[in-house]
Amino acid sequence: MTTASGLLIDFEEFARRADKVRAAIGEACAEIGRMPSEVDLLAVTKTQPAAAVEFAARYGLRAVGENRVQEGVEKRAQSTAKVMWELIGHLQSNKARQAAEHFDRVQSVDSVKLLNHLDRAAAELGRTLPILLQINAGNDPAKFGADLADAPALLEAALGKAHLRVDGFMTIAPLGATPTETEEHARRTFSNLRTLRDDLAARFGAPLRELSMGMTGDLKIAVAAGSTIVRVGTALYGQRSAT
Repeated sequence: MTTASGLLIDFEEFARRADKVRAAIGEACAEIGRMPSEVDLLAVTKTQPAAAVEFAARYGLRAVGENRVQEGVEKRAQSTAKVMWELIGHLQSNKARQAAEHFDRVQSVDSVKLLNHLDRAAAELGRTLPILLQINAGNDPAKFGADLADAPALLEAALGKAHLRVDGFMTIAPLGATPTETEEHARRTFSNLRTLRDDLAARFGAPLRELSMGMTGDLKIAVAAGSTIVRVGTALYGQRSAT
């Protein structure tokens, strides 16, 4: 049953779900001696109504994530929530100007061509745009992202852009044929990205603090590997309402 907000849940249920996700992050941090404050919970509001953003802000979450530029632009226009808006879905070059104008950070930058478009757009807007470089750290042909071997050159190009600020990296783990295989893929993918980040931070003398990795199904594995941002939608909001 859809509530008046257009969501399938009310705020109290959302808060219970968010508490549960926070607890899972806390447990994963405790197992390896990390502080839970080191991991941001990014509420993924894609395909959800604007009320999903209001719920996230009311709960105290810092940011929301959208997959599509146009959906994010429209939703932001409908919302009065004081949150950061992050683009986490694949970005085409012809949408770069719109993304640079309406999003506070773009997590899905995976090519020099896209870097050039975003840098030009940010310059025209008179801003410095924070970005993450999306790396296909699981070598999954079904996923977007730069190859691991191409990451150093991509980072070097990004660091040379006057109107972009590279905060770190993002990746998505491949799915496996079985739950066990999916977990193995996740561990390998996240370990690859952590190693890459550590190596490139040392090589280029850049902080590269952020590692955006982990979603509802693999956030504990991601936190254990060093994730600083977990992107969670289903565990917070459930499935999208049909209405």
